[in-house]
Amino acid sequence: MGTLERVFHSVLFETLAVTSSILGLALFTDHDIGALSGTMIVIATMAMIWNYLFNLGFDRVMPGEKTQRSMSLRVIHVLLFEAGLLFFTIPVMAFILKVSLWQALLMDLGVTIFITIYAFLFNLIYDHVRAHVLQRRVLKGVRAVS
Repeated sequence: MGTLERVFHSVLFETLAVTSSILGLALFTDHDIGALSGTMIVIATMAMIWNYLFNLGFDRVMPGEKTQRSMSLRVIHVLLFEAGLLFFTIPVMAFILKVSLWQALLMDLGVTIFITIYAFLFNLIYDHVRAHVLQRRVLKGVRAVS
């Protein structure tokens, strides 16, 4: 996966994640949509940077065909990613929303549980759709040569 595709992957992931997270937090907290939107945009920006760096490193440590990754490796991948992200986002959420670190932890854990499931499904689907698209390109190239 090249740099341009990694950026596309991160932006698509975060756009869907931010929208869902804002709606979820609005349902379960008394913060207004404006404050939550600003917070989640900052968190998403942090997550996009972390996503790029973490996955670049993970792919170097675990090379090979992504569609062949085991479920246990996918679970480890998403848990490591989310734990690293929590480390950075809890203080930011506490500061922006003017809540304690404990409250930020609870809010961020709620978002993280949702995002962990979402990330697992998003990446599983993305990897298989990507493999399908690449396979179709190869088949079109073979037909064009024939």
